[in-house]
Amino acid sequence: MPVLEYKCPNCGSGMIFDSVSGALSCPSCGREDNIEQLPDPLKKQVFTEGEVKEYHCNSCGADIVTEPETSATTCSFCGAAVVLSDRLTGNLAPAMVIPFSINKEQAKQAFKKWCRNGLLTPSGFMTADRIQSITGIYVPFWLYDLHNRIEVHAQGTKVRSYTQGDYRYTETQHFDIYRKIRLEYVNLPIDASEKMNDELMDKLEPFPYNELKLFKTPYLAGYIAEKYSYTEDELFPRAKDKTRSYIDSYIASTVSGYTSVSYTDKQIDTTLKNADYVLLPVWMVNYDFNRKQYTFAMNGQTGKVVGKPPISKAKVAGWFTGVSAVSLLSLKLVSWMMGGGFL
Repeated sequence: MPVLEYKCPNCGSGMIFDSVSGALSCPSCGREDNIEQLPDPLKKQVFTEGEVKEYHCNSCGADIVTEPETSATTCSFCGAAVVLSDRLTGNLAPAMVIPFSINKEQAKQAFKKWCRNGLLTPSGFMTADRIQSITGIYVPFWLYDLHNRIEVHAQGTKVRSYTQGDYRYTETQHFDIYRKIRLEYVNLPIDASEKMNDELMDKLEPFPYNELKLFKTPYLAGYIAEKYSYTEDELFPRAKDKTRSYIDSYIASTVSGYTSVSYTDKQIDTTLKNADYVLLPVWMVNYDFNRKQYTFAMNGQTGKVVGKPPISKAKVAGWFTGVSAVSLLSLKLVSWMMGGGFL
């Protein structure tokens, strides 16, 4: 089956995408090609889901064995960067891609810096010297454009207290509230890979969508890429759920100024205007500490790191002790300034 490998016209070595220059680069002779000026060999093809296929490396002829979701990888025998072209065509062709802007060494240094900033992590973990692997992956996402029609009925009150003569009065006004709202959400990202942890992927946001480029296969050279596990229709309910908190916040902003608001009816009708299949850059870091494996993810454009590091019980205890001591000192100072005692 078809395998794409980008050979250097100068020396014949395999070329990869260079996140620093943004070009297709040859590590051997230094040649760089502008990806936007390269023709993309992919054509629309019919892909039968679940079909068993065999791939061969163009460089060494070895068989390439991958999981069904993989669309770009490296040859296990010679290390050549290859793209499995039939897994990126037809309905499986991404519309756009955000290329990596952080290379592997930069990602490693950024991760070390992030570890050192962990105030409550064990000291041994903070040295960041147990990285088992760091892998650049283009993760499949659906970018949704959603239209929301919202109608809200609520009861609001405004409470005013005032003093007149020897009496203090409390006045409560009641209001019927009605809001009709139209909200548009664009570029709402939903991770479409079954392998990826949804919570980690959500926390990697935001991605710089101004860096989106029309998809071309050279961007994948030297990285792993996955194809989507779920269609835009299958993930549409999750997209709606993801916007719900934003919608509630916006509704609340339109009824400010009341002492209290009680919603009696809230109708939210969300329709799908558009969904684009895109690939977004993620560095996955596997870290070994104290005989346990930890997985972290890094935004391949911004360097943002997410994950759950171990917590040092001793540092947590010390932090609470410090907070308690500061609070106690503050109370003593306040008491002294007021001329009183403190027991």
